[in-house]
Amino acid sequence: MESLPRLVIMASGNGSNAQAVIDACADGRLRATVAAVVSDRADAYALRRADLAGIPGVHIGRRPGESRADYDARLADIVTGFDPHWVVLAGWMRLLTMNFLGWFPGMVVNLHPARPGELPGTHAIDRAFAEARDGRRTESGVMVHLVPDEGVDDGPVLATETVPIHADDTLEAFEARMHATEHRLLVATLQRLCAAPASTLPLTHGATA
Repeated sequence: MESLPRLVIMASGNGSNAQAVIDACADGRLRATVAAVVSDRADAYALRRADLAGIPGVHIGRRPGESRADYDARLADIVTGFDPHWVVLAGWMRLLTMNFLGWFPGMVVNLHPARPGELPGTHAIDRAFAEARDGRRTESGVMVHLVPDEGVDDGPVLATETVPIHADDTLEAFEARMHATEHRLLVATLQRLCAAPASTLPLTHGATA
């Protein structure tokens, strides 16, 4: 039986991008398997989406007084147990330190709702819309990039797409268009990554060269 690339999706909230990946795997558009969905929030709907799809959903909360570095080391240990080829940050709202990233070199993929070099950090959709209303922009976009280090939304770009902001847009209409672009671009990027020959895939932990 063909061994498909294994994805671990990390999400902090609603998980609509996680759902897009789960659906693409289920219907064969994305030749990969979602090994787990991980969240730092116990109430994240992303975990419910995983449960409905029969996928392990794991809450890994930060313990009282736990440092970011210690939390990330514990997170890495748990994610490693799912033996991923790719770790997909799909609405993960914590900045990761090298205590996590160092375990997954070249394997962490992030989705950010802005174009390269623009609007790093949280609330990028709201901030883009506010700038449009102030006359400072007419478009925003979405990018998918690798996360090699602790930089904020500035890793090597894998894909990007521009999303216009119309003069008569509401925030809700613009947000819906952004989310639709996120879903499409994330799945398309993972399709390319997972279609690579097995010899070029990142080694999963415990694998040997």
